[in-house]
Parts: sequence; structure tokens; C-alpha cells
Amino acid sequence: MIKLEEVTKVYRMGMEEVRALDGVTLWVDEGEMLVIMGPSGSGKSTLLHIMGCLDRPTEGKVFIDGEDISRLNDAQLARLRNSTIGFVFQQFNLLPRMTAFGNIELPLIYAGIPRKERIRRVKTLLKRFELEDRARHRPGQLSGGQQQRVAIARALANEPKIILADEPTGNLDTASGKTVIENLVKLNKEGITVIVVTHDPEVASIGHRIIYLRDGKIVGEEVK
Repeated sequence: MIKLEEVTKVYRMGMEEVRALDGVTLWVDEGEMLVIMGPSGSGKSTLLHIMGCLDRPTEGKVFIDGEDISRLNDAQLARLRNSTIGFVFQQFNLLPRMTAFGNIELPLIYAGIPRKERIRRVKTLLKRFELEDRARHRPGQLSGGQQQRVAIARALANEPKIILADEPTGNLDTASGKTVIENLVKLNKEGITVIVVTHDPEVASIGHRIIYLRDGKIVGEEVK
């Protein structure tokens, strides 16, 4: 489903060159639960952003469903992201002025989904994540766990094939984090490919495969 060939990402900060990824080759099978681990600055988030079409590699190629995404322009990449990939971030990234309902609905609006179908999908997701009584609450009125459930519901709105989660439990208490992980495992069992970046061994234990990064390179792999 996802394939990276000798991917390198270089950031230039003034005269200094920072090599965030250094010749990474990796593939992710359809329906896999992949965990990416490594210390801060190892390139985990950069790798996730490139797999999610949020960033482009400096060198190398990235394929999604067999398509070389380096050939796509920004508009085509945006359409691919919106139709194929759902994102879950540590900071939730919810729009503070919008309700839970509105945040979940937003990607459906961008995708041009008719209003009646948007309402149906949002209500279904609110029910699934036990947020029906929080539909009209803004993020500031929700707990961290509730905000992350809204974020996961938003990620699922366009029925993606892939979920990318960047430290999804990083800002949550233990109980809320456990609920989020249970939801990700359930989604994977339903056939969605899930890729999780984490530094937490307990979170990593859900992976079918764990990739270890250091200094922008894959330094180890564990298959369960």
C-alpha cells in the first residue's frame, strides 16, 4: 500500500543542513498495524508526514497504491490525502471555534459530500465514539480524551484506507490513552491500515511490526 525507496529529507536552516531522513526504504502492507519508534529528533514525524503526503522528500520516491506521488501536483496531493488518508495528531488539531460536529464534518465539506450524507456520517461517527451528547461542544469544553476521539472521528469521516497517528496518546491521561489505543486497534481489525508514531513501549505493543529510527535511518525492525 505504501512504499518508500531511498527517501531522504533535508532541511536547510541558514547555512546548516539537517538530514531528517537518510535513505529510508520501507513498505507498509494493506491492513498492517505498523509502529514507528525512536528518540526525539530521529525523524519519526518527518517520515509520517512524507507517507501522509504532507511533505515531499528531497530525494527518493514514495508510492501509495502503486502511484508515484512525486508526479502529483499540490492539488492532486490534497485530493489524495482527503480521500485516502486520515490523520490523528498529538495536539488534536481541532478548530477551536467549531463544535465537535463541525470539526468532524469539515473534511466532508472539502470533499464535496452532499449535506444529507455529511450529517448521516457525522452522526454515525459521534455515536460510534460515544460523543453524541458532546456534538455541540467546542474543543475547549471537552476533555483531552474526548478531543482525541473527535479527532479520530474526523480522520474517519472520508472513510480512508490509511490512518496515520502521531503520538496519539502523548497529551492524554492513562485511561484516555488506553481508549484511544483500543479504538485504533479496532479500526485496524476492520481492515484499515494504521501507522502509529510513538515513544511509548505500551503503545508500541499493539503493532504487528515495529520500525526503529535513529538519526533519520532505520536501525532495527521487530515483527510479531
